Order: sequence, then structure tokens, then C-alpha cells
Amino acid sequence: MKIADTSNMLLFIPGCKTPEQLLTDQTLCNIFHTQVAGFANNYWELRRCRPKLKKLKKLLSENPYEGPDIGKDQSSADSKYTTEDLLEHIQASEEEMLHYLQVINACKIEGYWRILEFDYEVKLVNHITQLIDSESWSFSKIPLNVCLQELGPLEPKEMIEHILLSYGKKYTDEAGEVYFEMNEDKICRTTAQMLLQNAVKFNLSEFQEVWQQSVPEGMTTRLDQLKGLALVDRHSRPQTIFLLKVEDLPEDNQERFNSLFHIWEKWTEADITPYIQDLCAEKQTVGALLTKYARSSMQNGVKVYNSRRPIS
Repeated sequence: MKIADTSNMLLFIPGCKTPEQLLTDQTLCNIFHTQVAGFANNYWELRRCRPKLKKLKKLLSENPYEGPDIGKDQSSADSKYTTEDLLEHIQASEEEMLHYLQVINACKIEGYWRILEFDYEVKLVNHITQLIDSESWSFSKIPLNVCLQELGPLEPKEMIEHILLSYGKKYTDEAGEVYFEMNEDKICRTTAQMLLQNAVKFNLSEFQEVWQQSVPEGMTTRLDQLKGLALVDRHSRPQTIFLLKVEDLPEDNQERFNSLFHIWEKWTEADITPYIQDLCAEKQTVGALLTKYARSSMQNGVKVYNSRRPIS
């Protein structure tokens, strides 16, 4: 809620009727003298604000789902959250929250929202891609029923279908059979995260070679698949790449820019955009954010941005 000033004074009159109310009651045609009880020069208005969703992933990360192994998931219900629990903790509408749960590939297990532990998620993805390879399926036509039959003995069928939904697009053919079209970018991105998560920095050319060898045959890796996940340092010799996930950065605008300018003093718009795009309010552009929080200059013919304030 924001307070707004008005040039017209607002008068508070007990029992006041609006013109619309007077029209419905034709008997009240006389003029009445009444006393003004108060006045105001401002009023409150509702303004849409960006949902604060960082806390959502933080809560779910307290207790990630590591699989159905005995003794692995006997955690207390205190560290598990239903939709109602999350709505009490998160400043967002239910629609915004449910959309974000889909973005972070959360799933409901026994009524609680959970995110998969990353290594377990990679394991499930590998099960599916290996089956695709052994059956010589096209990545655009993965039969759900056969997947569940073949991989059901290895992992819960609910988890197999969840990974297919997270990494693919579901559709039904003319015969009523359910298929999935796998998303190449998502699989390549997860593979890259797996390779980068244990390395401080990775030689870029070596990484690209290992990355391409690690994805399923027939898929092509591209650096633009890693926007908001990893950063390429083209000024180092040799060039390097390192993990920098946008969801690990502060949610506050100024704190986000401070963190980014701690990493690099100067950024190009192409490099910084994936890390600030989620800060844009309704109808706000990345350019407007940069104008407010950064100062531009030219470096070797390229426009770069640095902090407007000293970074300690």
C-alpha cells in the first residue's frame, strides 16, 4: 500500500449519499445542512509489487527429497510444507507461488511440496536419457507408459513422470497414447550445472568439450543455455567459466547490484541482464534498472556498467 496526495480536499460527512444513491430515492429532493466530521489531503492506494519468492526455495531446500530409500526420508513434518503452510510464509499470491513452484521443479509428495536433491534429480534424468538411447527413441516422442514400465523397478513412477514433466512437454497422439517431447536446453543446462558445481572455475574450452561429451547423443550444447546459471570470464587468460545462479543472489535491488559489482567491477548489458531481469517491476525495463543503479561508460568501444556508489 502507498500513500498518495490529492489536490482535491476529501471531506468526511456522516450519512452522506452519492449521486447514484439519490437517483434511486426520488423522495429525498431537499437540501440538508450537515456537519463535516473530518478531511484529508491524501489517500491509500494498492500497487502491485514483485512477489518475494526467494524464501520459498530456501524453505524447501531445508529438506530436499533424496529418494525413497529406507531411512532417507523420515524427516519431521516440521520441515515439510503444504500449499497452505507456504502461503502463510511467502509474500505472494497463490497463483504466483504455484507458478514459481513449477519453475523450480517442485513436486508434491504425500501432500507436501518438495524439491529434489540435485544429485537425485540428475540420477533420474540419466535413467530417462539412457533409456531413450537404448530404445533409439526420438527426443520428440518419448512414450510415458513404456518409460514407467521400464524404469518403475528402479525408481518411483511418480518421480519418473515428474522428471518427464519438468524436462519435457506432454502431449497425446491420435490414438490417445501419452508422449513427451524432451527439452534439449533444460537437459544441457542441468548437465552443465552438474559439471560446474564442484569447480571454482573451469577452463572454458575444456568445459565446452566435456559438456558436449556429457549430454545425450544428438543434443547440442550452447553457452546461451546457461543464462542466469553460469558466467563466462572472457578477460581472463585462458577464458574461464564459473557457476553463478541467479536464485542465489539477494532479492533486494540494491543488494543484488552490490553483489554483482563485487564479482566484477564492470559488466556489459548482455552479461548482467540474466542476473537482474527478474528484478524488473511491471512495465519496467532492464535499461531503466541500469540507469537507476549503475553508471555507463565506454571501454574498448563497448558500453559497460559499473556501480553508482563505492563498493566496499
